[in-house]
Amino acid sequence: MSARRSSAGSDDRDQARLQQLGYKQELKRGLSVVSNFAFSFSMISVLAGVTTTYNTGLRYGGPASMTLGWLVVALFNGCVALSMAEICSAYPTTGGLYYWSAKLAGKDWGPLACWITGWFNIVGQWACTTSVDFSLAQFVQVIVLLATGGANGGGYLASKYVVLAIYCAILVLHGLINSLPIHWLAFFGQLGAFWNLGGVFVLTVLIPVVAKERASMEFMFTHCYTDDAVGIHSKVYVLAIGLLTSQYSLLGYDTSAHMSEETKNAEWSGPMGIVVSVALSSVFGWIYLVALTSAVTADDVPSLLDPTNDAGGNAIAQALYATFRRRFGSGAGGVLCLAAMAVAIFLCGVASVTSNSRMGYAFSRDGAMPLSQVWYRVNKQEVPFNVVWLSVSVAFVMALTSLGSQVAFQAMVSITTLGMYIAYALPIFFRVTAARNSFVPGPFHLGRRCSLVVGWVAVLWVALVTVLFCLPVAYPVAGVNFNYTPVAVGGVLVLSLGAWVLHARFWFRGPVTTIDA
Repeated sequence: MSARRSSAGSDDRDQARLQQLGYKQELKRGLSVVSNFAFSFSMISVLAGVTTTYNTGLRYGGPASMTLGWLVVALFNGCVALSMAEICSAYPTTGGLYYWSAKLAGKDWGPLACWITGWFNIVGQWACTTSVDFSLAQFVQVIVLLATGGANGGGYLASKYVVLAIYCAILVLHGLINSLPIHWLAFFGQLGAFWNLGGVFVLTVLIPVVAKERASMEFMFTHCYTDDAVGIHSKVYVLAIGLLTSQYSLLGYDTSAHMSEETKNAEWSGPMGIVVSVALSSVFGWIYLVALTSAVTADDVPSLLDPTNDAGGNAIAQALYATFRRRFGSGAGGVLCLAAMAVAIFLCGVASVTSNSRMGYAFSRDGAMPLSQVWYRVNKQEVPFNVVWLSVSVAFVMALTSLGSQVAFQAMVSITTLGMYIAYALPIFFRVTAARNSFVPGPFHLGRRCSLVVGWVAVLWVALVTVLFCLPVAYPVAGVNFNYTPVAVGGVLVLSLGAWVLHARFWFRGPVTTIDA
C-alpha cells in the first residue's frame, strides 16, 4: 500500500511540475529511471556507432585515432552530457533542447533561440534515423554477401534498389514497434541496453581469443595510418578527422530528455539517464574498440579498406570474416558476430524513431511544425501515432538521395553528428551567458562555479568539432570526395533563419501553454 502511495505521490509531483512548465499530462508516464536510461543507452549504442563508422576511423588515423581519440572525445563529451543533465533537471519536458533554449535565452531572444535549436534538433534526428537504418540495410547486404561466399567467391551482391527495399522494410518495422503502448516500447529499450552490454562483453572476449595474430599494444595506441587514396599526409590533420568515429558513436543521449514526460520522477530520472548512459557507453565503447583493433595488424589495414575484398570494403566485416576463417577454415563464426551487431543497430534504430517522434510531438505541440495539429495528437494508447509515421516517412525520403549518388546521400546524413551537437550546445551556451545569474537548478546540479566551467568547456568543444568536421576529407578536392557537411549544416541554418525572418517571427513565441491559467 505504501509503495502505491509513493508511486502516486511521485506521479502527482511530476504532473504538478509539468503544469508549472505550462503543459498538461497527455503521454502515459510509465517509465522508470532504468527504462529512461535504457532508451538513451540503446540510442547511443556503441555496437551500432563503432560498427558503422569503423571504416572512417581506420582510414583517418587508424588505431591511434580511435583508441586514444575515443578517450579525448569521451572526456569532452562528458562535459556536454553533464551540462545537459543539469538543464534537463530544471526543465523536464519532452521538448528538451528547444524548450531549454527558449527559457534560458531570455524574453527577447527566446523565441528565435527556440526556433533555431528546435529545427537543428529535429532535422538532426531525422538524419540520425536515416543514417542508422540505411547503415543497417547496407550491413545486412554485407552479411548476405559473406554468408553466400563473399565478393570473391560468387556471393550475392545486392543492387542499390534492393538495399533501399531492405531499408524501407526496416523503417516500417521501426514504425510498427513505435506504435505500440509505452510498456512494450520500454521492453525494446531495455532489450537494446541489454544487447549492447552483452554484445560488448561477448565480442570483447571472443575476438582476441579467436584471432591467430593479435596486434601489439604499440600498434593499437600509437600507430597512425594515413590512406594514400585520400591524399592527406599530415598526422595531426588526419587524427582530427578520425575523431568522427568517436563523436558519432557517443550521440543521441538527448533521448532521456525527450522521454521526460513519460518518466516517473523526471527531474532526477532524466538527468541520470543522460549521465549514466554516456558514462557506460564511454567505458564499454572503448573496450569494444580495443577488442576489435586487437585483431588488426599493420599489414591488414590496406586490405581491410580495399573495396574488392570479400566484404566489399567493410573493414569490420572483413576483419571478423578473415579472423574466423584463419582459425577454423570458415568465416561462419564471423558472420554470426556480424548478425549480433546488426541486431544492436536495429534496436538503436527503434530508439532513434522513439526519440525523433517525441521531439516531433513536442515541437508540433508548440506550433512550430507545418500541420502541427496533425502531428500533435495521441491515440487511445497515449502514443503520438501520427508523428511516429512522419518520422519514418521523412527518413525514407532522405534516403532516396542514395539512388542518385552516394555523395548526395552523405550530404543528407552528414548533419546527424553536427546538427545534433549544435542543438546540444545552444541551450548550454545560453545557460552560461544569458542565464548565468538567473538559472534555477533542479535536483541534479553541478554547483554554480563547476556548472559554468563545465558548460564553457562543452560549448568550446562543440565549436571545435564543428570546424574540424567541415574540413576537406580528401585532396585534391573534387566532386566525388567533397565534404558536404558545411553545405548541409549551413543549409539547415539558412533555411531556419530564412523561415524565421520571412514568416515565423510574426507569430512564433516559443513554447505555448496547454493548460488553463
